[in-house]
Amino acid sequence: MPIHTLPARLAIGMVARNAARIIDPETYSVHDLQSWHTISQGKKLVEGLSIRSETLSLAPLEVIVLTCYSGVGDQTVTFSRLNLYRRDRNTCQYCGDRPGTRELTIDHILPRSRGGKLSWENCVLACVSCNKRKANRTPEEAQMDLLSEPSQPDWRMIRRIPPRPIWSSWEKFISDAYWRQELID
Repeated sequence: MPIHTLPARLAIGMVARNAARIIDPETYSVHDLQSWHTISQGKKLVEGLSIRSETLSLAPLEVIVLTCYSGVGDQTVTFSRLNLYRRDRNTCQYCGDRPGTRELTIDHILPRSRGGKLSWENCVLACVSCNKRKANRTPEEAQMDLLSEPSQPDWRMIRRIPPRPIWSSWEKFISDAYWRQELID
């Protein structure tokens, strides 16, 4: 199961600490740094890329496998503008329009001027016209209904992986259909 993407420098560090092994995407064989160095000598390098140290010359690492896995870890989602747009699917939570990110604003259900907090449960996306119409009122006072009850999303670590593979070898481990399928809680 894919868990995360990370820079090559960190992946090499994990392999050096015996926390991970390198997978050859062509043969599926598993390697440590020394055996990957040996294999790298015969590999056709992608665009001449190699990772060098004083003693090793490695072909780029594309896929590693952990030697020990104790679960996904912290699954809380950071409250950020990007994640709020993801949660609300770039949709105004009052009228249902999808005008584009430039025409969407963050609306506080209970306005900040009235004690509303910046939180998953108090913030939704609203188009500019709905946000102006609601103004400094609650949705009930403005007689506007929310399309869905706002809450903190429960996304899995897989959501942190880029939406499309960068390396074609990744497709051997994760199919294209997997990437395109909408994730619904």
